[in-house]
Amino acid sequence: MAAPQLVVAGALVDDLRDPRRLLAARRATPASLAGRWEFPGGKVDPGESPDEALRRELREELGVRVDVGAELVGPDDGGWILSTRYVMRLWLVEVVSGIPEPLVEHDQVRWLDVGQWLDVPWLDSDVRIVEALAAAVDEGTLTSA
Repeated sequence: MAAPQLVVAGALVDDLRDPRRLLAARRATPASLAGRWEFPGGKVDPGESPDEALRRELREELGVRVDVGAELVGPDDGGWILSTRYVMRLWLVEVVSGIPEPLVEHDQVRWLDVGQWLDVPWLDSDVRIVEALAAAVDEGTLTSA
């Protein structure tokens, strides 16, 4: 069995130092995921670093340029296993240019206030990540890189 493919995602927040709002993106495709919410991002291409992939994916999917902050290190060898096919790494990011809008794969984006980050139907694989992110922000254990 092949190793899972690395994907990267951004937890877009209003402020890297004191996140109070989180951006969620609603999937439009494929049909099996449509209507569920996720962190925007995607696959790391061959020869591309995770940082380069993250910046490219957010530019392509949401039309924004970002500052990259701290990584939310996952319990699965530093990442977050999404399925047998994919493992994700996630960073806090803050928009420095552009206004997030759904350009590819999504039909809606929504800013969620702190305390309401779980108020949308996230993809099953993302729920534990949202919970861990909220806990890290509440505890102040997530600091900018």
